[in-house]
Amino acid sequence: MSGHSKWATTKHKKAAIDAKRGKLFAKLIKNIEVAARVGGGDPAGNPTLYDAIQKAKKSSVPNDNIDRAVKRGSGEGSEAVNYESIMYEAYGPAGVAILIECLTDNRNRAISDVRVAVTRNGGTMADGGSVQRLFARKGVVTVGVQQETPGEGRKTTTRTITEDDLLEATLEANAEDIEEVGDVFEVTSDPNDMVEVRKAVQAAGIDYDAADVQFVASFDQIIDRVEDAEKLDRIVDALEDLDDVQNVFTNADYSDEVQAALEAED
Repeated sequence: MSGHSKWATTKHKKAAIDAKRGKLFAKLIKNIEVAARVGGGDPAGNPTLYDAIQKAKKSSVPNDNIDRAVKRGSGEGSEAVNYESIMYEAYGPAGVAILIECLTDNRNRAISDVRVAVTRNGGTMADGGSVQRLFARKGVVTVGVQQETPGEGRKTTTRTITEDDLLEATLEANAEDIEEVGDVFEVTSDPNDMVEVRKAVQAAGIDYDAADVQFVASFDQIIDRVEDAEKLDRIVDALEDLDDVQNVFTNADYSDEVQAALEAED
């Protein structure tokens, strides 16, 4: 019986992982479609499309899927798409600000699904502008600290990227800040300078994981109770499970004690 239970658990976990991968693919494909619709289907002349394609490739989205998304977005064939970008705002536990970025072809469905995800998990919807004023749009280029580079034959070598490497690479590209977050660096800039920062990183022979325009909080709201952190996690998870939701931004910062307690639960 224990073997059967273990298999059932493993199958359930695999199904959950596959479902999350499928949702991630769908969001990445949607980004490609929108970028192609706005700036055209040639990545060489459309930096937003270039970065959307690179991000999809980093997440192992098949090339055929990417090619079809570019064609749909640029209006080729009979499957042209038209998405609307909408921002919703909410508050979570302990006054945490939540910004919800959607791409949808059905505004009524999007707001209904977002409202349910927020309120059923203990959050509240906020008036337009009340949360967004707490965030600033920033270009964020994400770079892995550990990078593998091809060597002779099939061998690869591992290179450790340092903050000094990125400072030197982006000195002339108007990067505003470089912060190490876990196993990556986040290079922040004005959104208009993001492409130049990304190009500077590439010119220095450094690989990048993603280049996106994100909403960065102007201040952090400290979460020092485990129950508040768990409630916020449920809200964010429910939102990220929605097909229309592309990104969820918060100003939450878990205290060391809360972070340790959550890791112990896992």
